[in-house]
Amino acid sequence: MTTAHAKTPGEYIVHHLGHLNSSPPLPQGEKAKIVDWSVINYDTLFFSISLGLFTVFLLWLGARKATSGVPGRFQACVEVLVEMVANQAKGIIHSPESRRYVAPLALTVFVWIFFMNAMDLLPVDGLPLLWQVATNDGHASLRVVATADLSATLGMSVGVLVLCLFYNVKIKGAAGWAHELFTAPFGSHPVLWPVNFLMQIIEFLAKTVSHGMRLWGNMYAGELVFMLIALMGASWTFSTTGAMLAFAHVVAGLAWAIFHILIITLQAFIFMMLTLVYIGQAHEGH
Repeated sequence: MTTAHAKTPGEYIVHHLGHLNSSPPLPQGEKAKIVDWSVINYDTLFFSISLGLFTVFLLWLGARKATSGVPGRFQACVEVLVEMVANQAKGIIHSPESRRYVAPLALTVFVWIFFMNAMDLLPVDGLPLLWQVATNDGHASLRVVATADLSATLGMSVGVLVLCLFYNVKIKGAAGWAHELFTAPFGSHPVLWPVNFLMQIIEFLAKTVSHGMRLWGNMYAGELVFMLIALMGASWTFSTTGAMLAFAHVVAGLAWAIFHILIITLQAFIFMMLTLVYIGQAHEGH
């Protein structure tokens, strides 16, 4: 008869970095891949779609409850966000017609990413433990921070790339954009066409990859810090050292959570601003 042993710190972190996905369970001791395009991460899809729908509902509710009188707290909060995004969009995208669609998109992106990032403030073992109890599987994995999944953040950045390509064609025309691809930034001499085209493709790829990886890297690192703090709390014992670890766990967790509020807000703002900047660049010629 074998007895289950407590997870080592390494096993604990590896387990929490695993996804609820379509792949079979990993063998004991094998590390999960950061990105595996052969599987579907059901937890990422569930939390990103659920929070996306919640974002749309919340903004719709704010628009529906808007009045011309003295605004309530909820309406005032929504109005502050709308005004902030509108001002940023006006300074970057000079086409009023484009701003009618891009500004609401940027607002939705900001609120959506903020909510996905904020899931990191929940207790590390909270929802995963509830999921294990619900499925009666003590080894079931569940990751609740969709933006800590590189496939999700790259998916969003690819969506921004598609919008950039759309506005390049819409504003400049297919022929005008094709001309720009081959003549900028070094000139229109035929010898320079391949170099110009290669530089344009590299620019699009670099912006897209860095756009997604910036958000993922910050949220992935923040998630790891929360796991390390949780390990500190799990190491307490009925001793002086154990009591100090428990106290340090509470203090460190509270301090990091407060600081992390700034991070999750800043990362949502940066992703939104880069979305506006990249779409704005699509309106400008070289």
